[in-house]
Order: sequence, then C-alpha cells, then structure tokens
Amino acid sequence: MAKAVIAIHGGAGAITRAAMSAEKEQHYRQQLSAIVTAGQQILAAGGSALDAVTEAVRLLEECPLFNAGKGAVFTHQGTHELDASIMDGRTLDVGAVAGVSHIRNPILAARKVLENSPHVLFIGVGAEAFAAEQGLVPVEADFFSTPERWEQLQRALHSQQMVLDHDGEANSHSNDPLDPDRKFGTVGAVALDLQGNLAAATSTGGMTNKQAGRVGDSPLVGAGCYASNDTVAVSCTGTGEVFIRTLAAYDVAAQMHYAGRSLQQATANVIHDKVQELEGSGGLIAIDAVGNVALPFNSEGMYRGFAYVDGDVEVAIYRDS
Repeated sequence: MAKAVIAIHGGAGAITRAAMSAEKEQHYRQQLSAIVTAGQQILAAGGSALDAVTEAVRLLEECPLFNAGKGAVFTHQGTHELDASIMDGRTLDVGAVAGVSHIRNPILAARKVLENSPHVLFIGVGAEAFAAEQGLVPVEADFFSTPERWEQLQRALHSQQMVLDHDGEANSHSNDPLDPDRKFGTVGAVALDLQGNLAAATSTGGMTNKQAGRVGDSPLVGAGCYASNDTVAVSCTGTGEVFIRTLAAYDVAAQMHYAGRSLQQATANVIHDKVQELEGSGGLIAIDAVGNVALPFNSEGMYRGFAYVDGDVEVAIYRDS
C-alpha cells in the first residue's frame, strides 16, 4: 500500500515575528495542526485523497485566520471575490470556480463541478447558480467580512498599493506571524491515499485591493493546482500572475515526468529559480506518487503542515520552525 500522507498550506509572505504575540502564533499552529489531523484521519480510515484535500481546504476556508472563505480579503471596490480548484490525480478530473461572492465554501462548489459537470471552470453568477443547483446554500456577501480584513483594505487604499504583499516595512500594529499586509493569501492541500491516488486543492480570497474581476492562479489548473498519479500533487501560494506565467504547478509535474527530476529538484527549480527570476514570491506544497513531501518557499515564511497516516503532525511558519 502507498505511504499515505497529507500536506496543507495557509499562505506565504513576510514575517512579523518581532511584533507577534506567542499566543497568536500558538493559535495559528493549533489551527494548522487540527486541520492536518482531520485530513490524516480521513486517510487513515481508508478515505480518498480527494476527500482528504476537500475537507482540509473546507476547514481552512472556515477559519478566519486565513484568506479563503470566512475572512477573505476585500477588492478595491469593497467586495469579496473567491476562487478555488480541485484535481483528482487518478482520473485527471478537475473542478474550479472563480469570482464568486455567495458560496460559503468555494472548494465544495469546485468539487461539485468536478463530479457533476462536463465543464471544468465556472465563474461569477454562473458558478453561483450551478452551486445552488447542486444543493449548496448561498450566503450573503458580508458573510466573508471581518473587521481585520476591512482595516487591511483601508491601509491598502491609503498607501495606494495592491496588497498581495507589498514590500513595505512590517506593520507594528500586527501581531500575526506573517504580516497580513504582505502575505500571499491562499490555502491549499495535497494528499496521497492508501490506494496510491493523489489529489490537490487550492482556494483563495485573492489579494487585498485587487480590481474586481481579477483572477489569480488558484482556480487555474496547471498554475495554482495540479495532480496526476503519474507524478505529483501540487498546490501553490504566491504572486498569482507569476505562477500563471510559469505554469508553476504543472511545471513541477513536467520536470518530473519528462526530465526525470526528483520531487525536491523540481519544486526547488520552480520556486527558487523560475518564479524568482520573474520577481515572484511565495511557495508550494507537493507530494509525489510514493509519498515524498516538499514544502519549498522563497518568501520569509509559509504557514504549512503535514502528516503521514502513522506519523506525528508537523507544522511550521518560519524557515527555521
């Protein structure tokens, strides 16, 4: 049987370690650990990789600490537009939604697209209508709002910058482990199940102060998400436009398939060479067909965690922990 394992990420970016409280850091670590454990339990019970990544990302969407679902960032126009995608490495089936404002858990809508539609990607009101037809109950747009995200938008408007993570000084008002104004707000999960099947899922609220209608890499298969049983499952977080231009998630799989590179070699090349050459920042999580795990990032930190079905849960935020 396969060496079943799950890995998750909750975004990458700049560190505010000096301004952060130990209590707040512990809260992030506890949430990451609980979500990894939930996925680990699904795999240990014989559940599919697809189910494990779906549930892990749903839980990340439900946690307002992360920029996906509840706690999603605001656009320049003061609205919420969420994106998500999911891919089954066994069949190469895909489902994705983009620019949605009334779907509580975009990853569940993406899963419905994968299972119940001949199409791959739905956007906007069409995605919301499809989700409703599939039995997902719509929510008001303000469901996603939190005071912290509104304040984040006001700072971005004041500085006239689009905050996926501008390069200003870390904000002294923040006690988050990663500076919320310099964090790539995407969540994701990848898994290998006991049957040897891979799956990947990615979800995001986008970036603060983005123009309404902007879509990043998260719902685009091959850019922010990819899975194939032949090679690897990948979920990305970072400068979305650069991850699109480099087809970052698929490039990992392509290097492994065509060039025979190892998981570590391929992921390092994509994140530390190709993405960085285009001045992109962020990271990815990846699991190969035999259960090796890679969690590279070129930013100062990345919320991340993983666990094998029979192993301990490991979570980290910074380069050194």
